[in-house]
Amino acid sequence: MNYSDFQSLKFERRPNGVLIIIINRPEVMNATNARLHWELTKIWAVVHDDPKTKVAVITGAGDRAFSAGGDLEWITNMVGNPRELSVVMQEAADVVYSIMNCEKIVISAINGVAVGAGLAVALLADISIMAEEAKITDGHVKLGVGAGDHAAIIWPLLCGMAKAKYYLLTAEFIDGKEAERIGLVSRSVPRAHLLETALAVADKLAAGSQPAIRLTKRSLNGWMNMARPIFESSLAMEMLCFLGADAPEGVKAMREKRAPQFPSAK
Repeated sequence: MNYSDFQSLKFERRPNGVLIIIINRPEVMNATNARLHWELTKIWAVVHDDPKTKVAVITGAGDRAFSAGGDLEWITNMVGNPRELSVVMQEAADVVYSIMNCEKIVISAINGVAVGAGLAVALLADISIMAEEAKITDGHVKLGVGAGDHAAIIWPLLCGMAKAKYYLLTAEFIDGKEAERIGLVSRSVPRAHLLETALAVADKLAAGSQPAIRLTKRSLNGWMNMARPIFESSLAMEMLCFLGADAPEGVKAMREKRAPQFPSAK
């Protein structure tokens, strides 16, 4: 693929080798549909093979959202649909592994709410910089499915098991200051300074020794590689939940903007 093949991502190239990637569905708060989810599996190989790019910075279009979770129509199509779930399961793994396998450094500038696959990209980035006003949550349990798309491979490493379990089991929102305090993101800054901060870090890395930086990333990713069996188990458990009785109620509750009444809780 080439950059021109992407429909939901747009790109701005800086002369020093820094590439800005913008998740570009602002009309729906950059929510993930089937096309964007697929593109998030493909972009990192393009970046990896691009000789002009040293560092990639990914952010969301507009001020409200980095990526506000999965599109409801797309999620609805997964419920009780083994064929669709097999595709989504593979893509969810590809999002994680393709960021890890990209030799270029990836920086996320989390400008607003980040949920679902967007949150996976935000936290799998090598360096994550979050607006203090932004909020993130892994909301899988509120949908009635297990947290499977990235959490098991990275949250315990970032913030420890106690905080990982608390936030993944409660699905509470976390703002930028708290995310930095518990180690879930690298830094938090006021939203007005977010992109300039992310680009300053990117510029510093672009001017550094590329083999040294890339091989350091590769070495550190060994910790996540050890967690691959845990991650792949979590993916399977998430997909299994989509075939159960709670997921339809979770989707319905999201549509109706109310608290779910899960059959398993009665």
